[in-house]
Amino acid sequence: MNPLSRRRFTQLALGAPLALLGTSQASANLIETIISRAHVPRHDSEVWVLVDDREATLTVYRGNQLLERFAPISLGRSGARSTRRRGSNMTPLGEFRVNRFNRESDWHIFIGLDYPTPTHARQALEEGVFSQQDYDDYFDYYRRRGYPPQQTALGGFIGIHGIGKGDPEIHQQFHWTQGCVAVTDEQIERLSSLIDIGTRVVIR
Repeated sequence: MNPLSRRRFTQLALGAPLALLGTSQASANLIETIISRAHVPRHDSEVWVLVDDREATLTVYRGNQLLERFAPISLGRSGARSTRRRGSNMTPLGEFRVNRFNRESDWHIFIGLDYPTPTHARQALEEGVFSQQDYDDYFDYYRRRGYPPQQTALGGFIGIHGIGKGDPEIHQQFHWTQGCVAVTDEQIERLSSLIDIGTRVVIR
């Protein structure tokens, strides 16, 4: 992955989320605020993904047009929350971007997301999960590498993947992942043919 320039990083990562921090109420609900607006396509031809925890579905859209819907899907065995901690087995809610593909994964194909995002880092600071030093270290790493650190109090290595070596019957009945979004191997192949690096993924 190519590192982002300082200017580009500031525009993408810090601009819109931090503009919402006018009050403590806004910062406490920062991720929820972003999710509430994330279902609006950026433009008519944008291909984007919506993961719905309540309905256990993954839907791919082009603009407002539905392209594919997969169900049931599996999320973290401990549910989904806006603030996730390492080892919690929870799926993080929020708005993400695809930043990598691993086609040799134990989970058949792994589509990585840019979690924890700057928004999650900011919320972690507001909630006391991150110290100021943790927060500063997070952004220092992100600026140097162009992607977020994975070994934080918020955890990392979140993505969308297939079942791979897992049990298809368990997948049909339970949320079983450690925080990722899981679909069948056939579905992850189809999904990987529809999306690319930079595709927006909303988990709500």
